Amino acid sequence: MRLSARLFALCLSLCSLPTLAAQVDDLYQVREAVTSQQPEERSSALGRALETLLQRLTGDAKAVQSPGLEGVRQDPQQLVSQYVYEGGSLVVDFDPLTTENKLRQAGVPIWGANRPLILTWWLNSNDAGSHLVGDGQEASAPLRQAAQHRGLPLRLPLADLEEQLVATPENLAAGQPDALQPASERYASDALLAVNAGEQDGQWQAEWRLWLGDAREQGSAQGADPQALADAVLLAVSQRLAPRFLVKPGTAGAMTLEVQGVDLSRYAELERLLDPFGARLLRVSGDLQVWQVNASAEQLRAQLGLAGLQEVPAAAAPLDASAEPQAAPAPAPANLMRFRW
Repeated sequence: MRLSARLFALCLSLCSLPTLAAQVDDLYQVREAVTSQQPEERSSALGRALETLLQRLTGDAKAVQSPGLEGVRQDPQQLVSQYVYEGGSLVVDFDPLTTENKLRQAGVPIWGANRPLILTWWLNSNDAGSHLVGDGQEASAPLRQAAQHRGLPLRLPLADLEEQLVATPENLAAGQPDALQPASERYASDALLAVNAGEQDGQWQAEWRLWLGDAREQGSAQGADPQALADAVLLAVSQRLAPRFLVKPGTAGAMTLEVQGVDLSRYAELERLLDPFGARLLRVSGDLQVWQVNASAEQLRAQLGLAGLQEVPAAAAPLDASAEPQAAPAPAPANLMRFRW
């Protein structure tokens, strides 16, 4: 008996599976520093908050200048669901649905809330030596604040004695993370970020390297203090990552996606991964699911790769083991992609 998509989703409401890729829950909440609660200051802060949000969603610092967003730029409040003052900050909650609709209407590509979880080896160095920033340390606060500001899920190592010995400036500056890899295996993550940071002549500077799968990125950043430096590094990382996952209006098309190895606990993970592509579950047959999505092949490969799915050539035999064998398999449709866990 075939299980309907609606019933299948209902059965899974209590099931979940830990995944490496992380859902950024506060993606549409932005904090901007203010010096007062005067209308002029609030208006300026709302403009900065809009710019920060668009940077998170697009990876493009110039996205706010898009011609189709002129109305929003002039009046950011049309996207705001609420704002409150907390200490010296204006905390702005943007409405996700309204914001995404505006961006799509303006032809602006969007990076969804499901993002690579980044294990960050951050080394602060000075004349007295080097110190690895660990989870729970006071020095981790600027990193976590910067990660929230830039919409990136961040994980820090414990920075125990063994890890302190591994995280040397030389190992973090290496072209490949061979020395860091064994120590990183104890932490579930999608990407590895190595940062050599330090203060020189009153200016904080950093060299960073990022590995995601087979891809490698690197760069440098500067900041007036540790908070500004952390923000500059994670802004650069966001700009390098975003193009891999952007859903660009007009470049995607309707595609059929077959995924094998989907048990009850993996359904929620797959649904979350496919959410940016307007996914619709068409059919369930055993551990095989068939979806309709609006995406490009490159976008699907990048997004599903976050959960470790492997692509199966579309010309291969059908993934559905219950399908009747054919003497000569029919050619696979051009818009079909197949993956398996």
